[in-house]
Amino acid sequence: QAQLVESGGGLVQAGGSLRLSCAASGRAFSGYPMGWFRQAPGNEREFVAGLGWSGDRQYYADSVKGRFTISRDNVKNTVYLQMNSLKPEDTAVYYCAARIGGGNVYSQSSYTFWGQGTHVNVSS
Repeated sequence: QAQLVESGGGLVQAGGSLRLSCAASGRAFSGYPMGWFRQAPGNEREFVAGLGWSGDRQYYADSVKGRFTISRDNVKNTVYLQMNSLKPEDTAVYYCAARIGGGNVYSQSSYTFWGQGTHVNVSS
């Protein structure tokens, strides 16, 4: 059974940093594009960052460009989201997801496997 497990969330002050991890098990996701999404209370889930099929192409939401970095370690079958200069508006549950087919990197419907989410709370 393929599984994605996020970790690394927590409480941080504005301006601080966190690194989220997404560990994959049950199958190798090293060849597949991965993405991070987030959902704040009362809001719809939104795209944050993603990797393309080549692995060297990165995509970011405008709201996080220059502050967040997505990366992967294929040996560890893990994807990371380094978040710097955090703002209170970054507070949300963060989900990682894996895309095993085609589709738009920015669209939730393109992703087949999802983690359970990890909470990030940024205080002002």
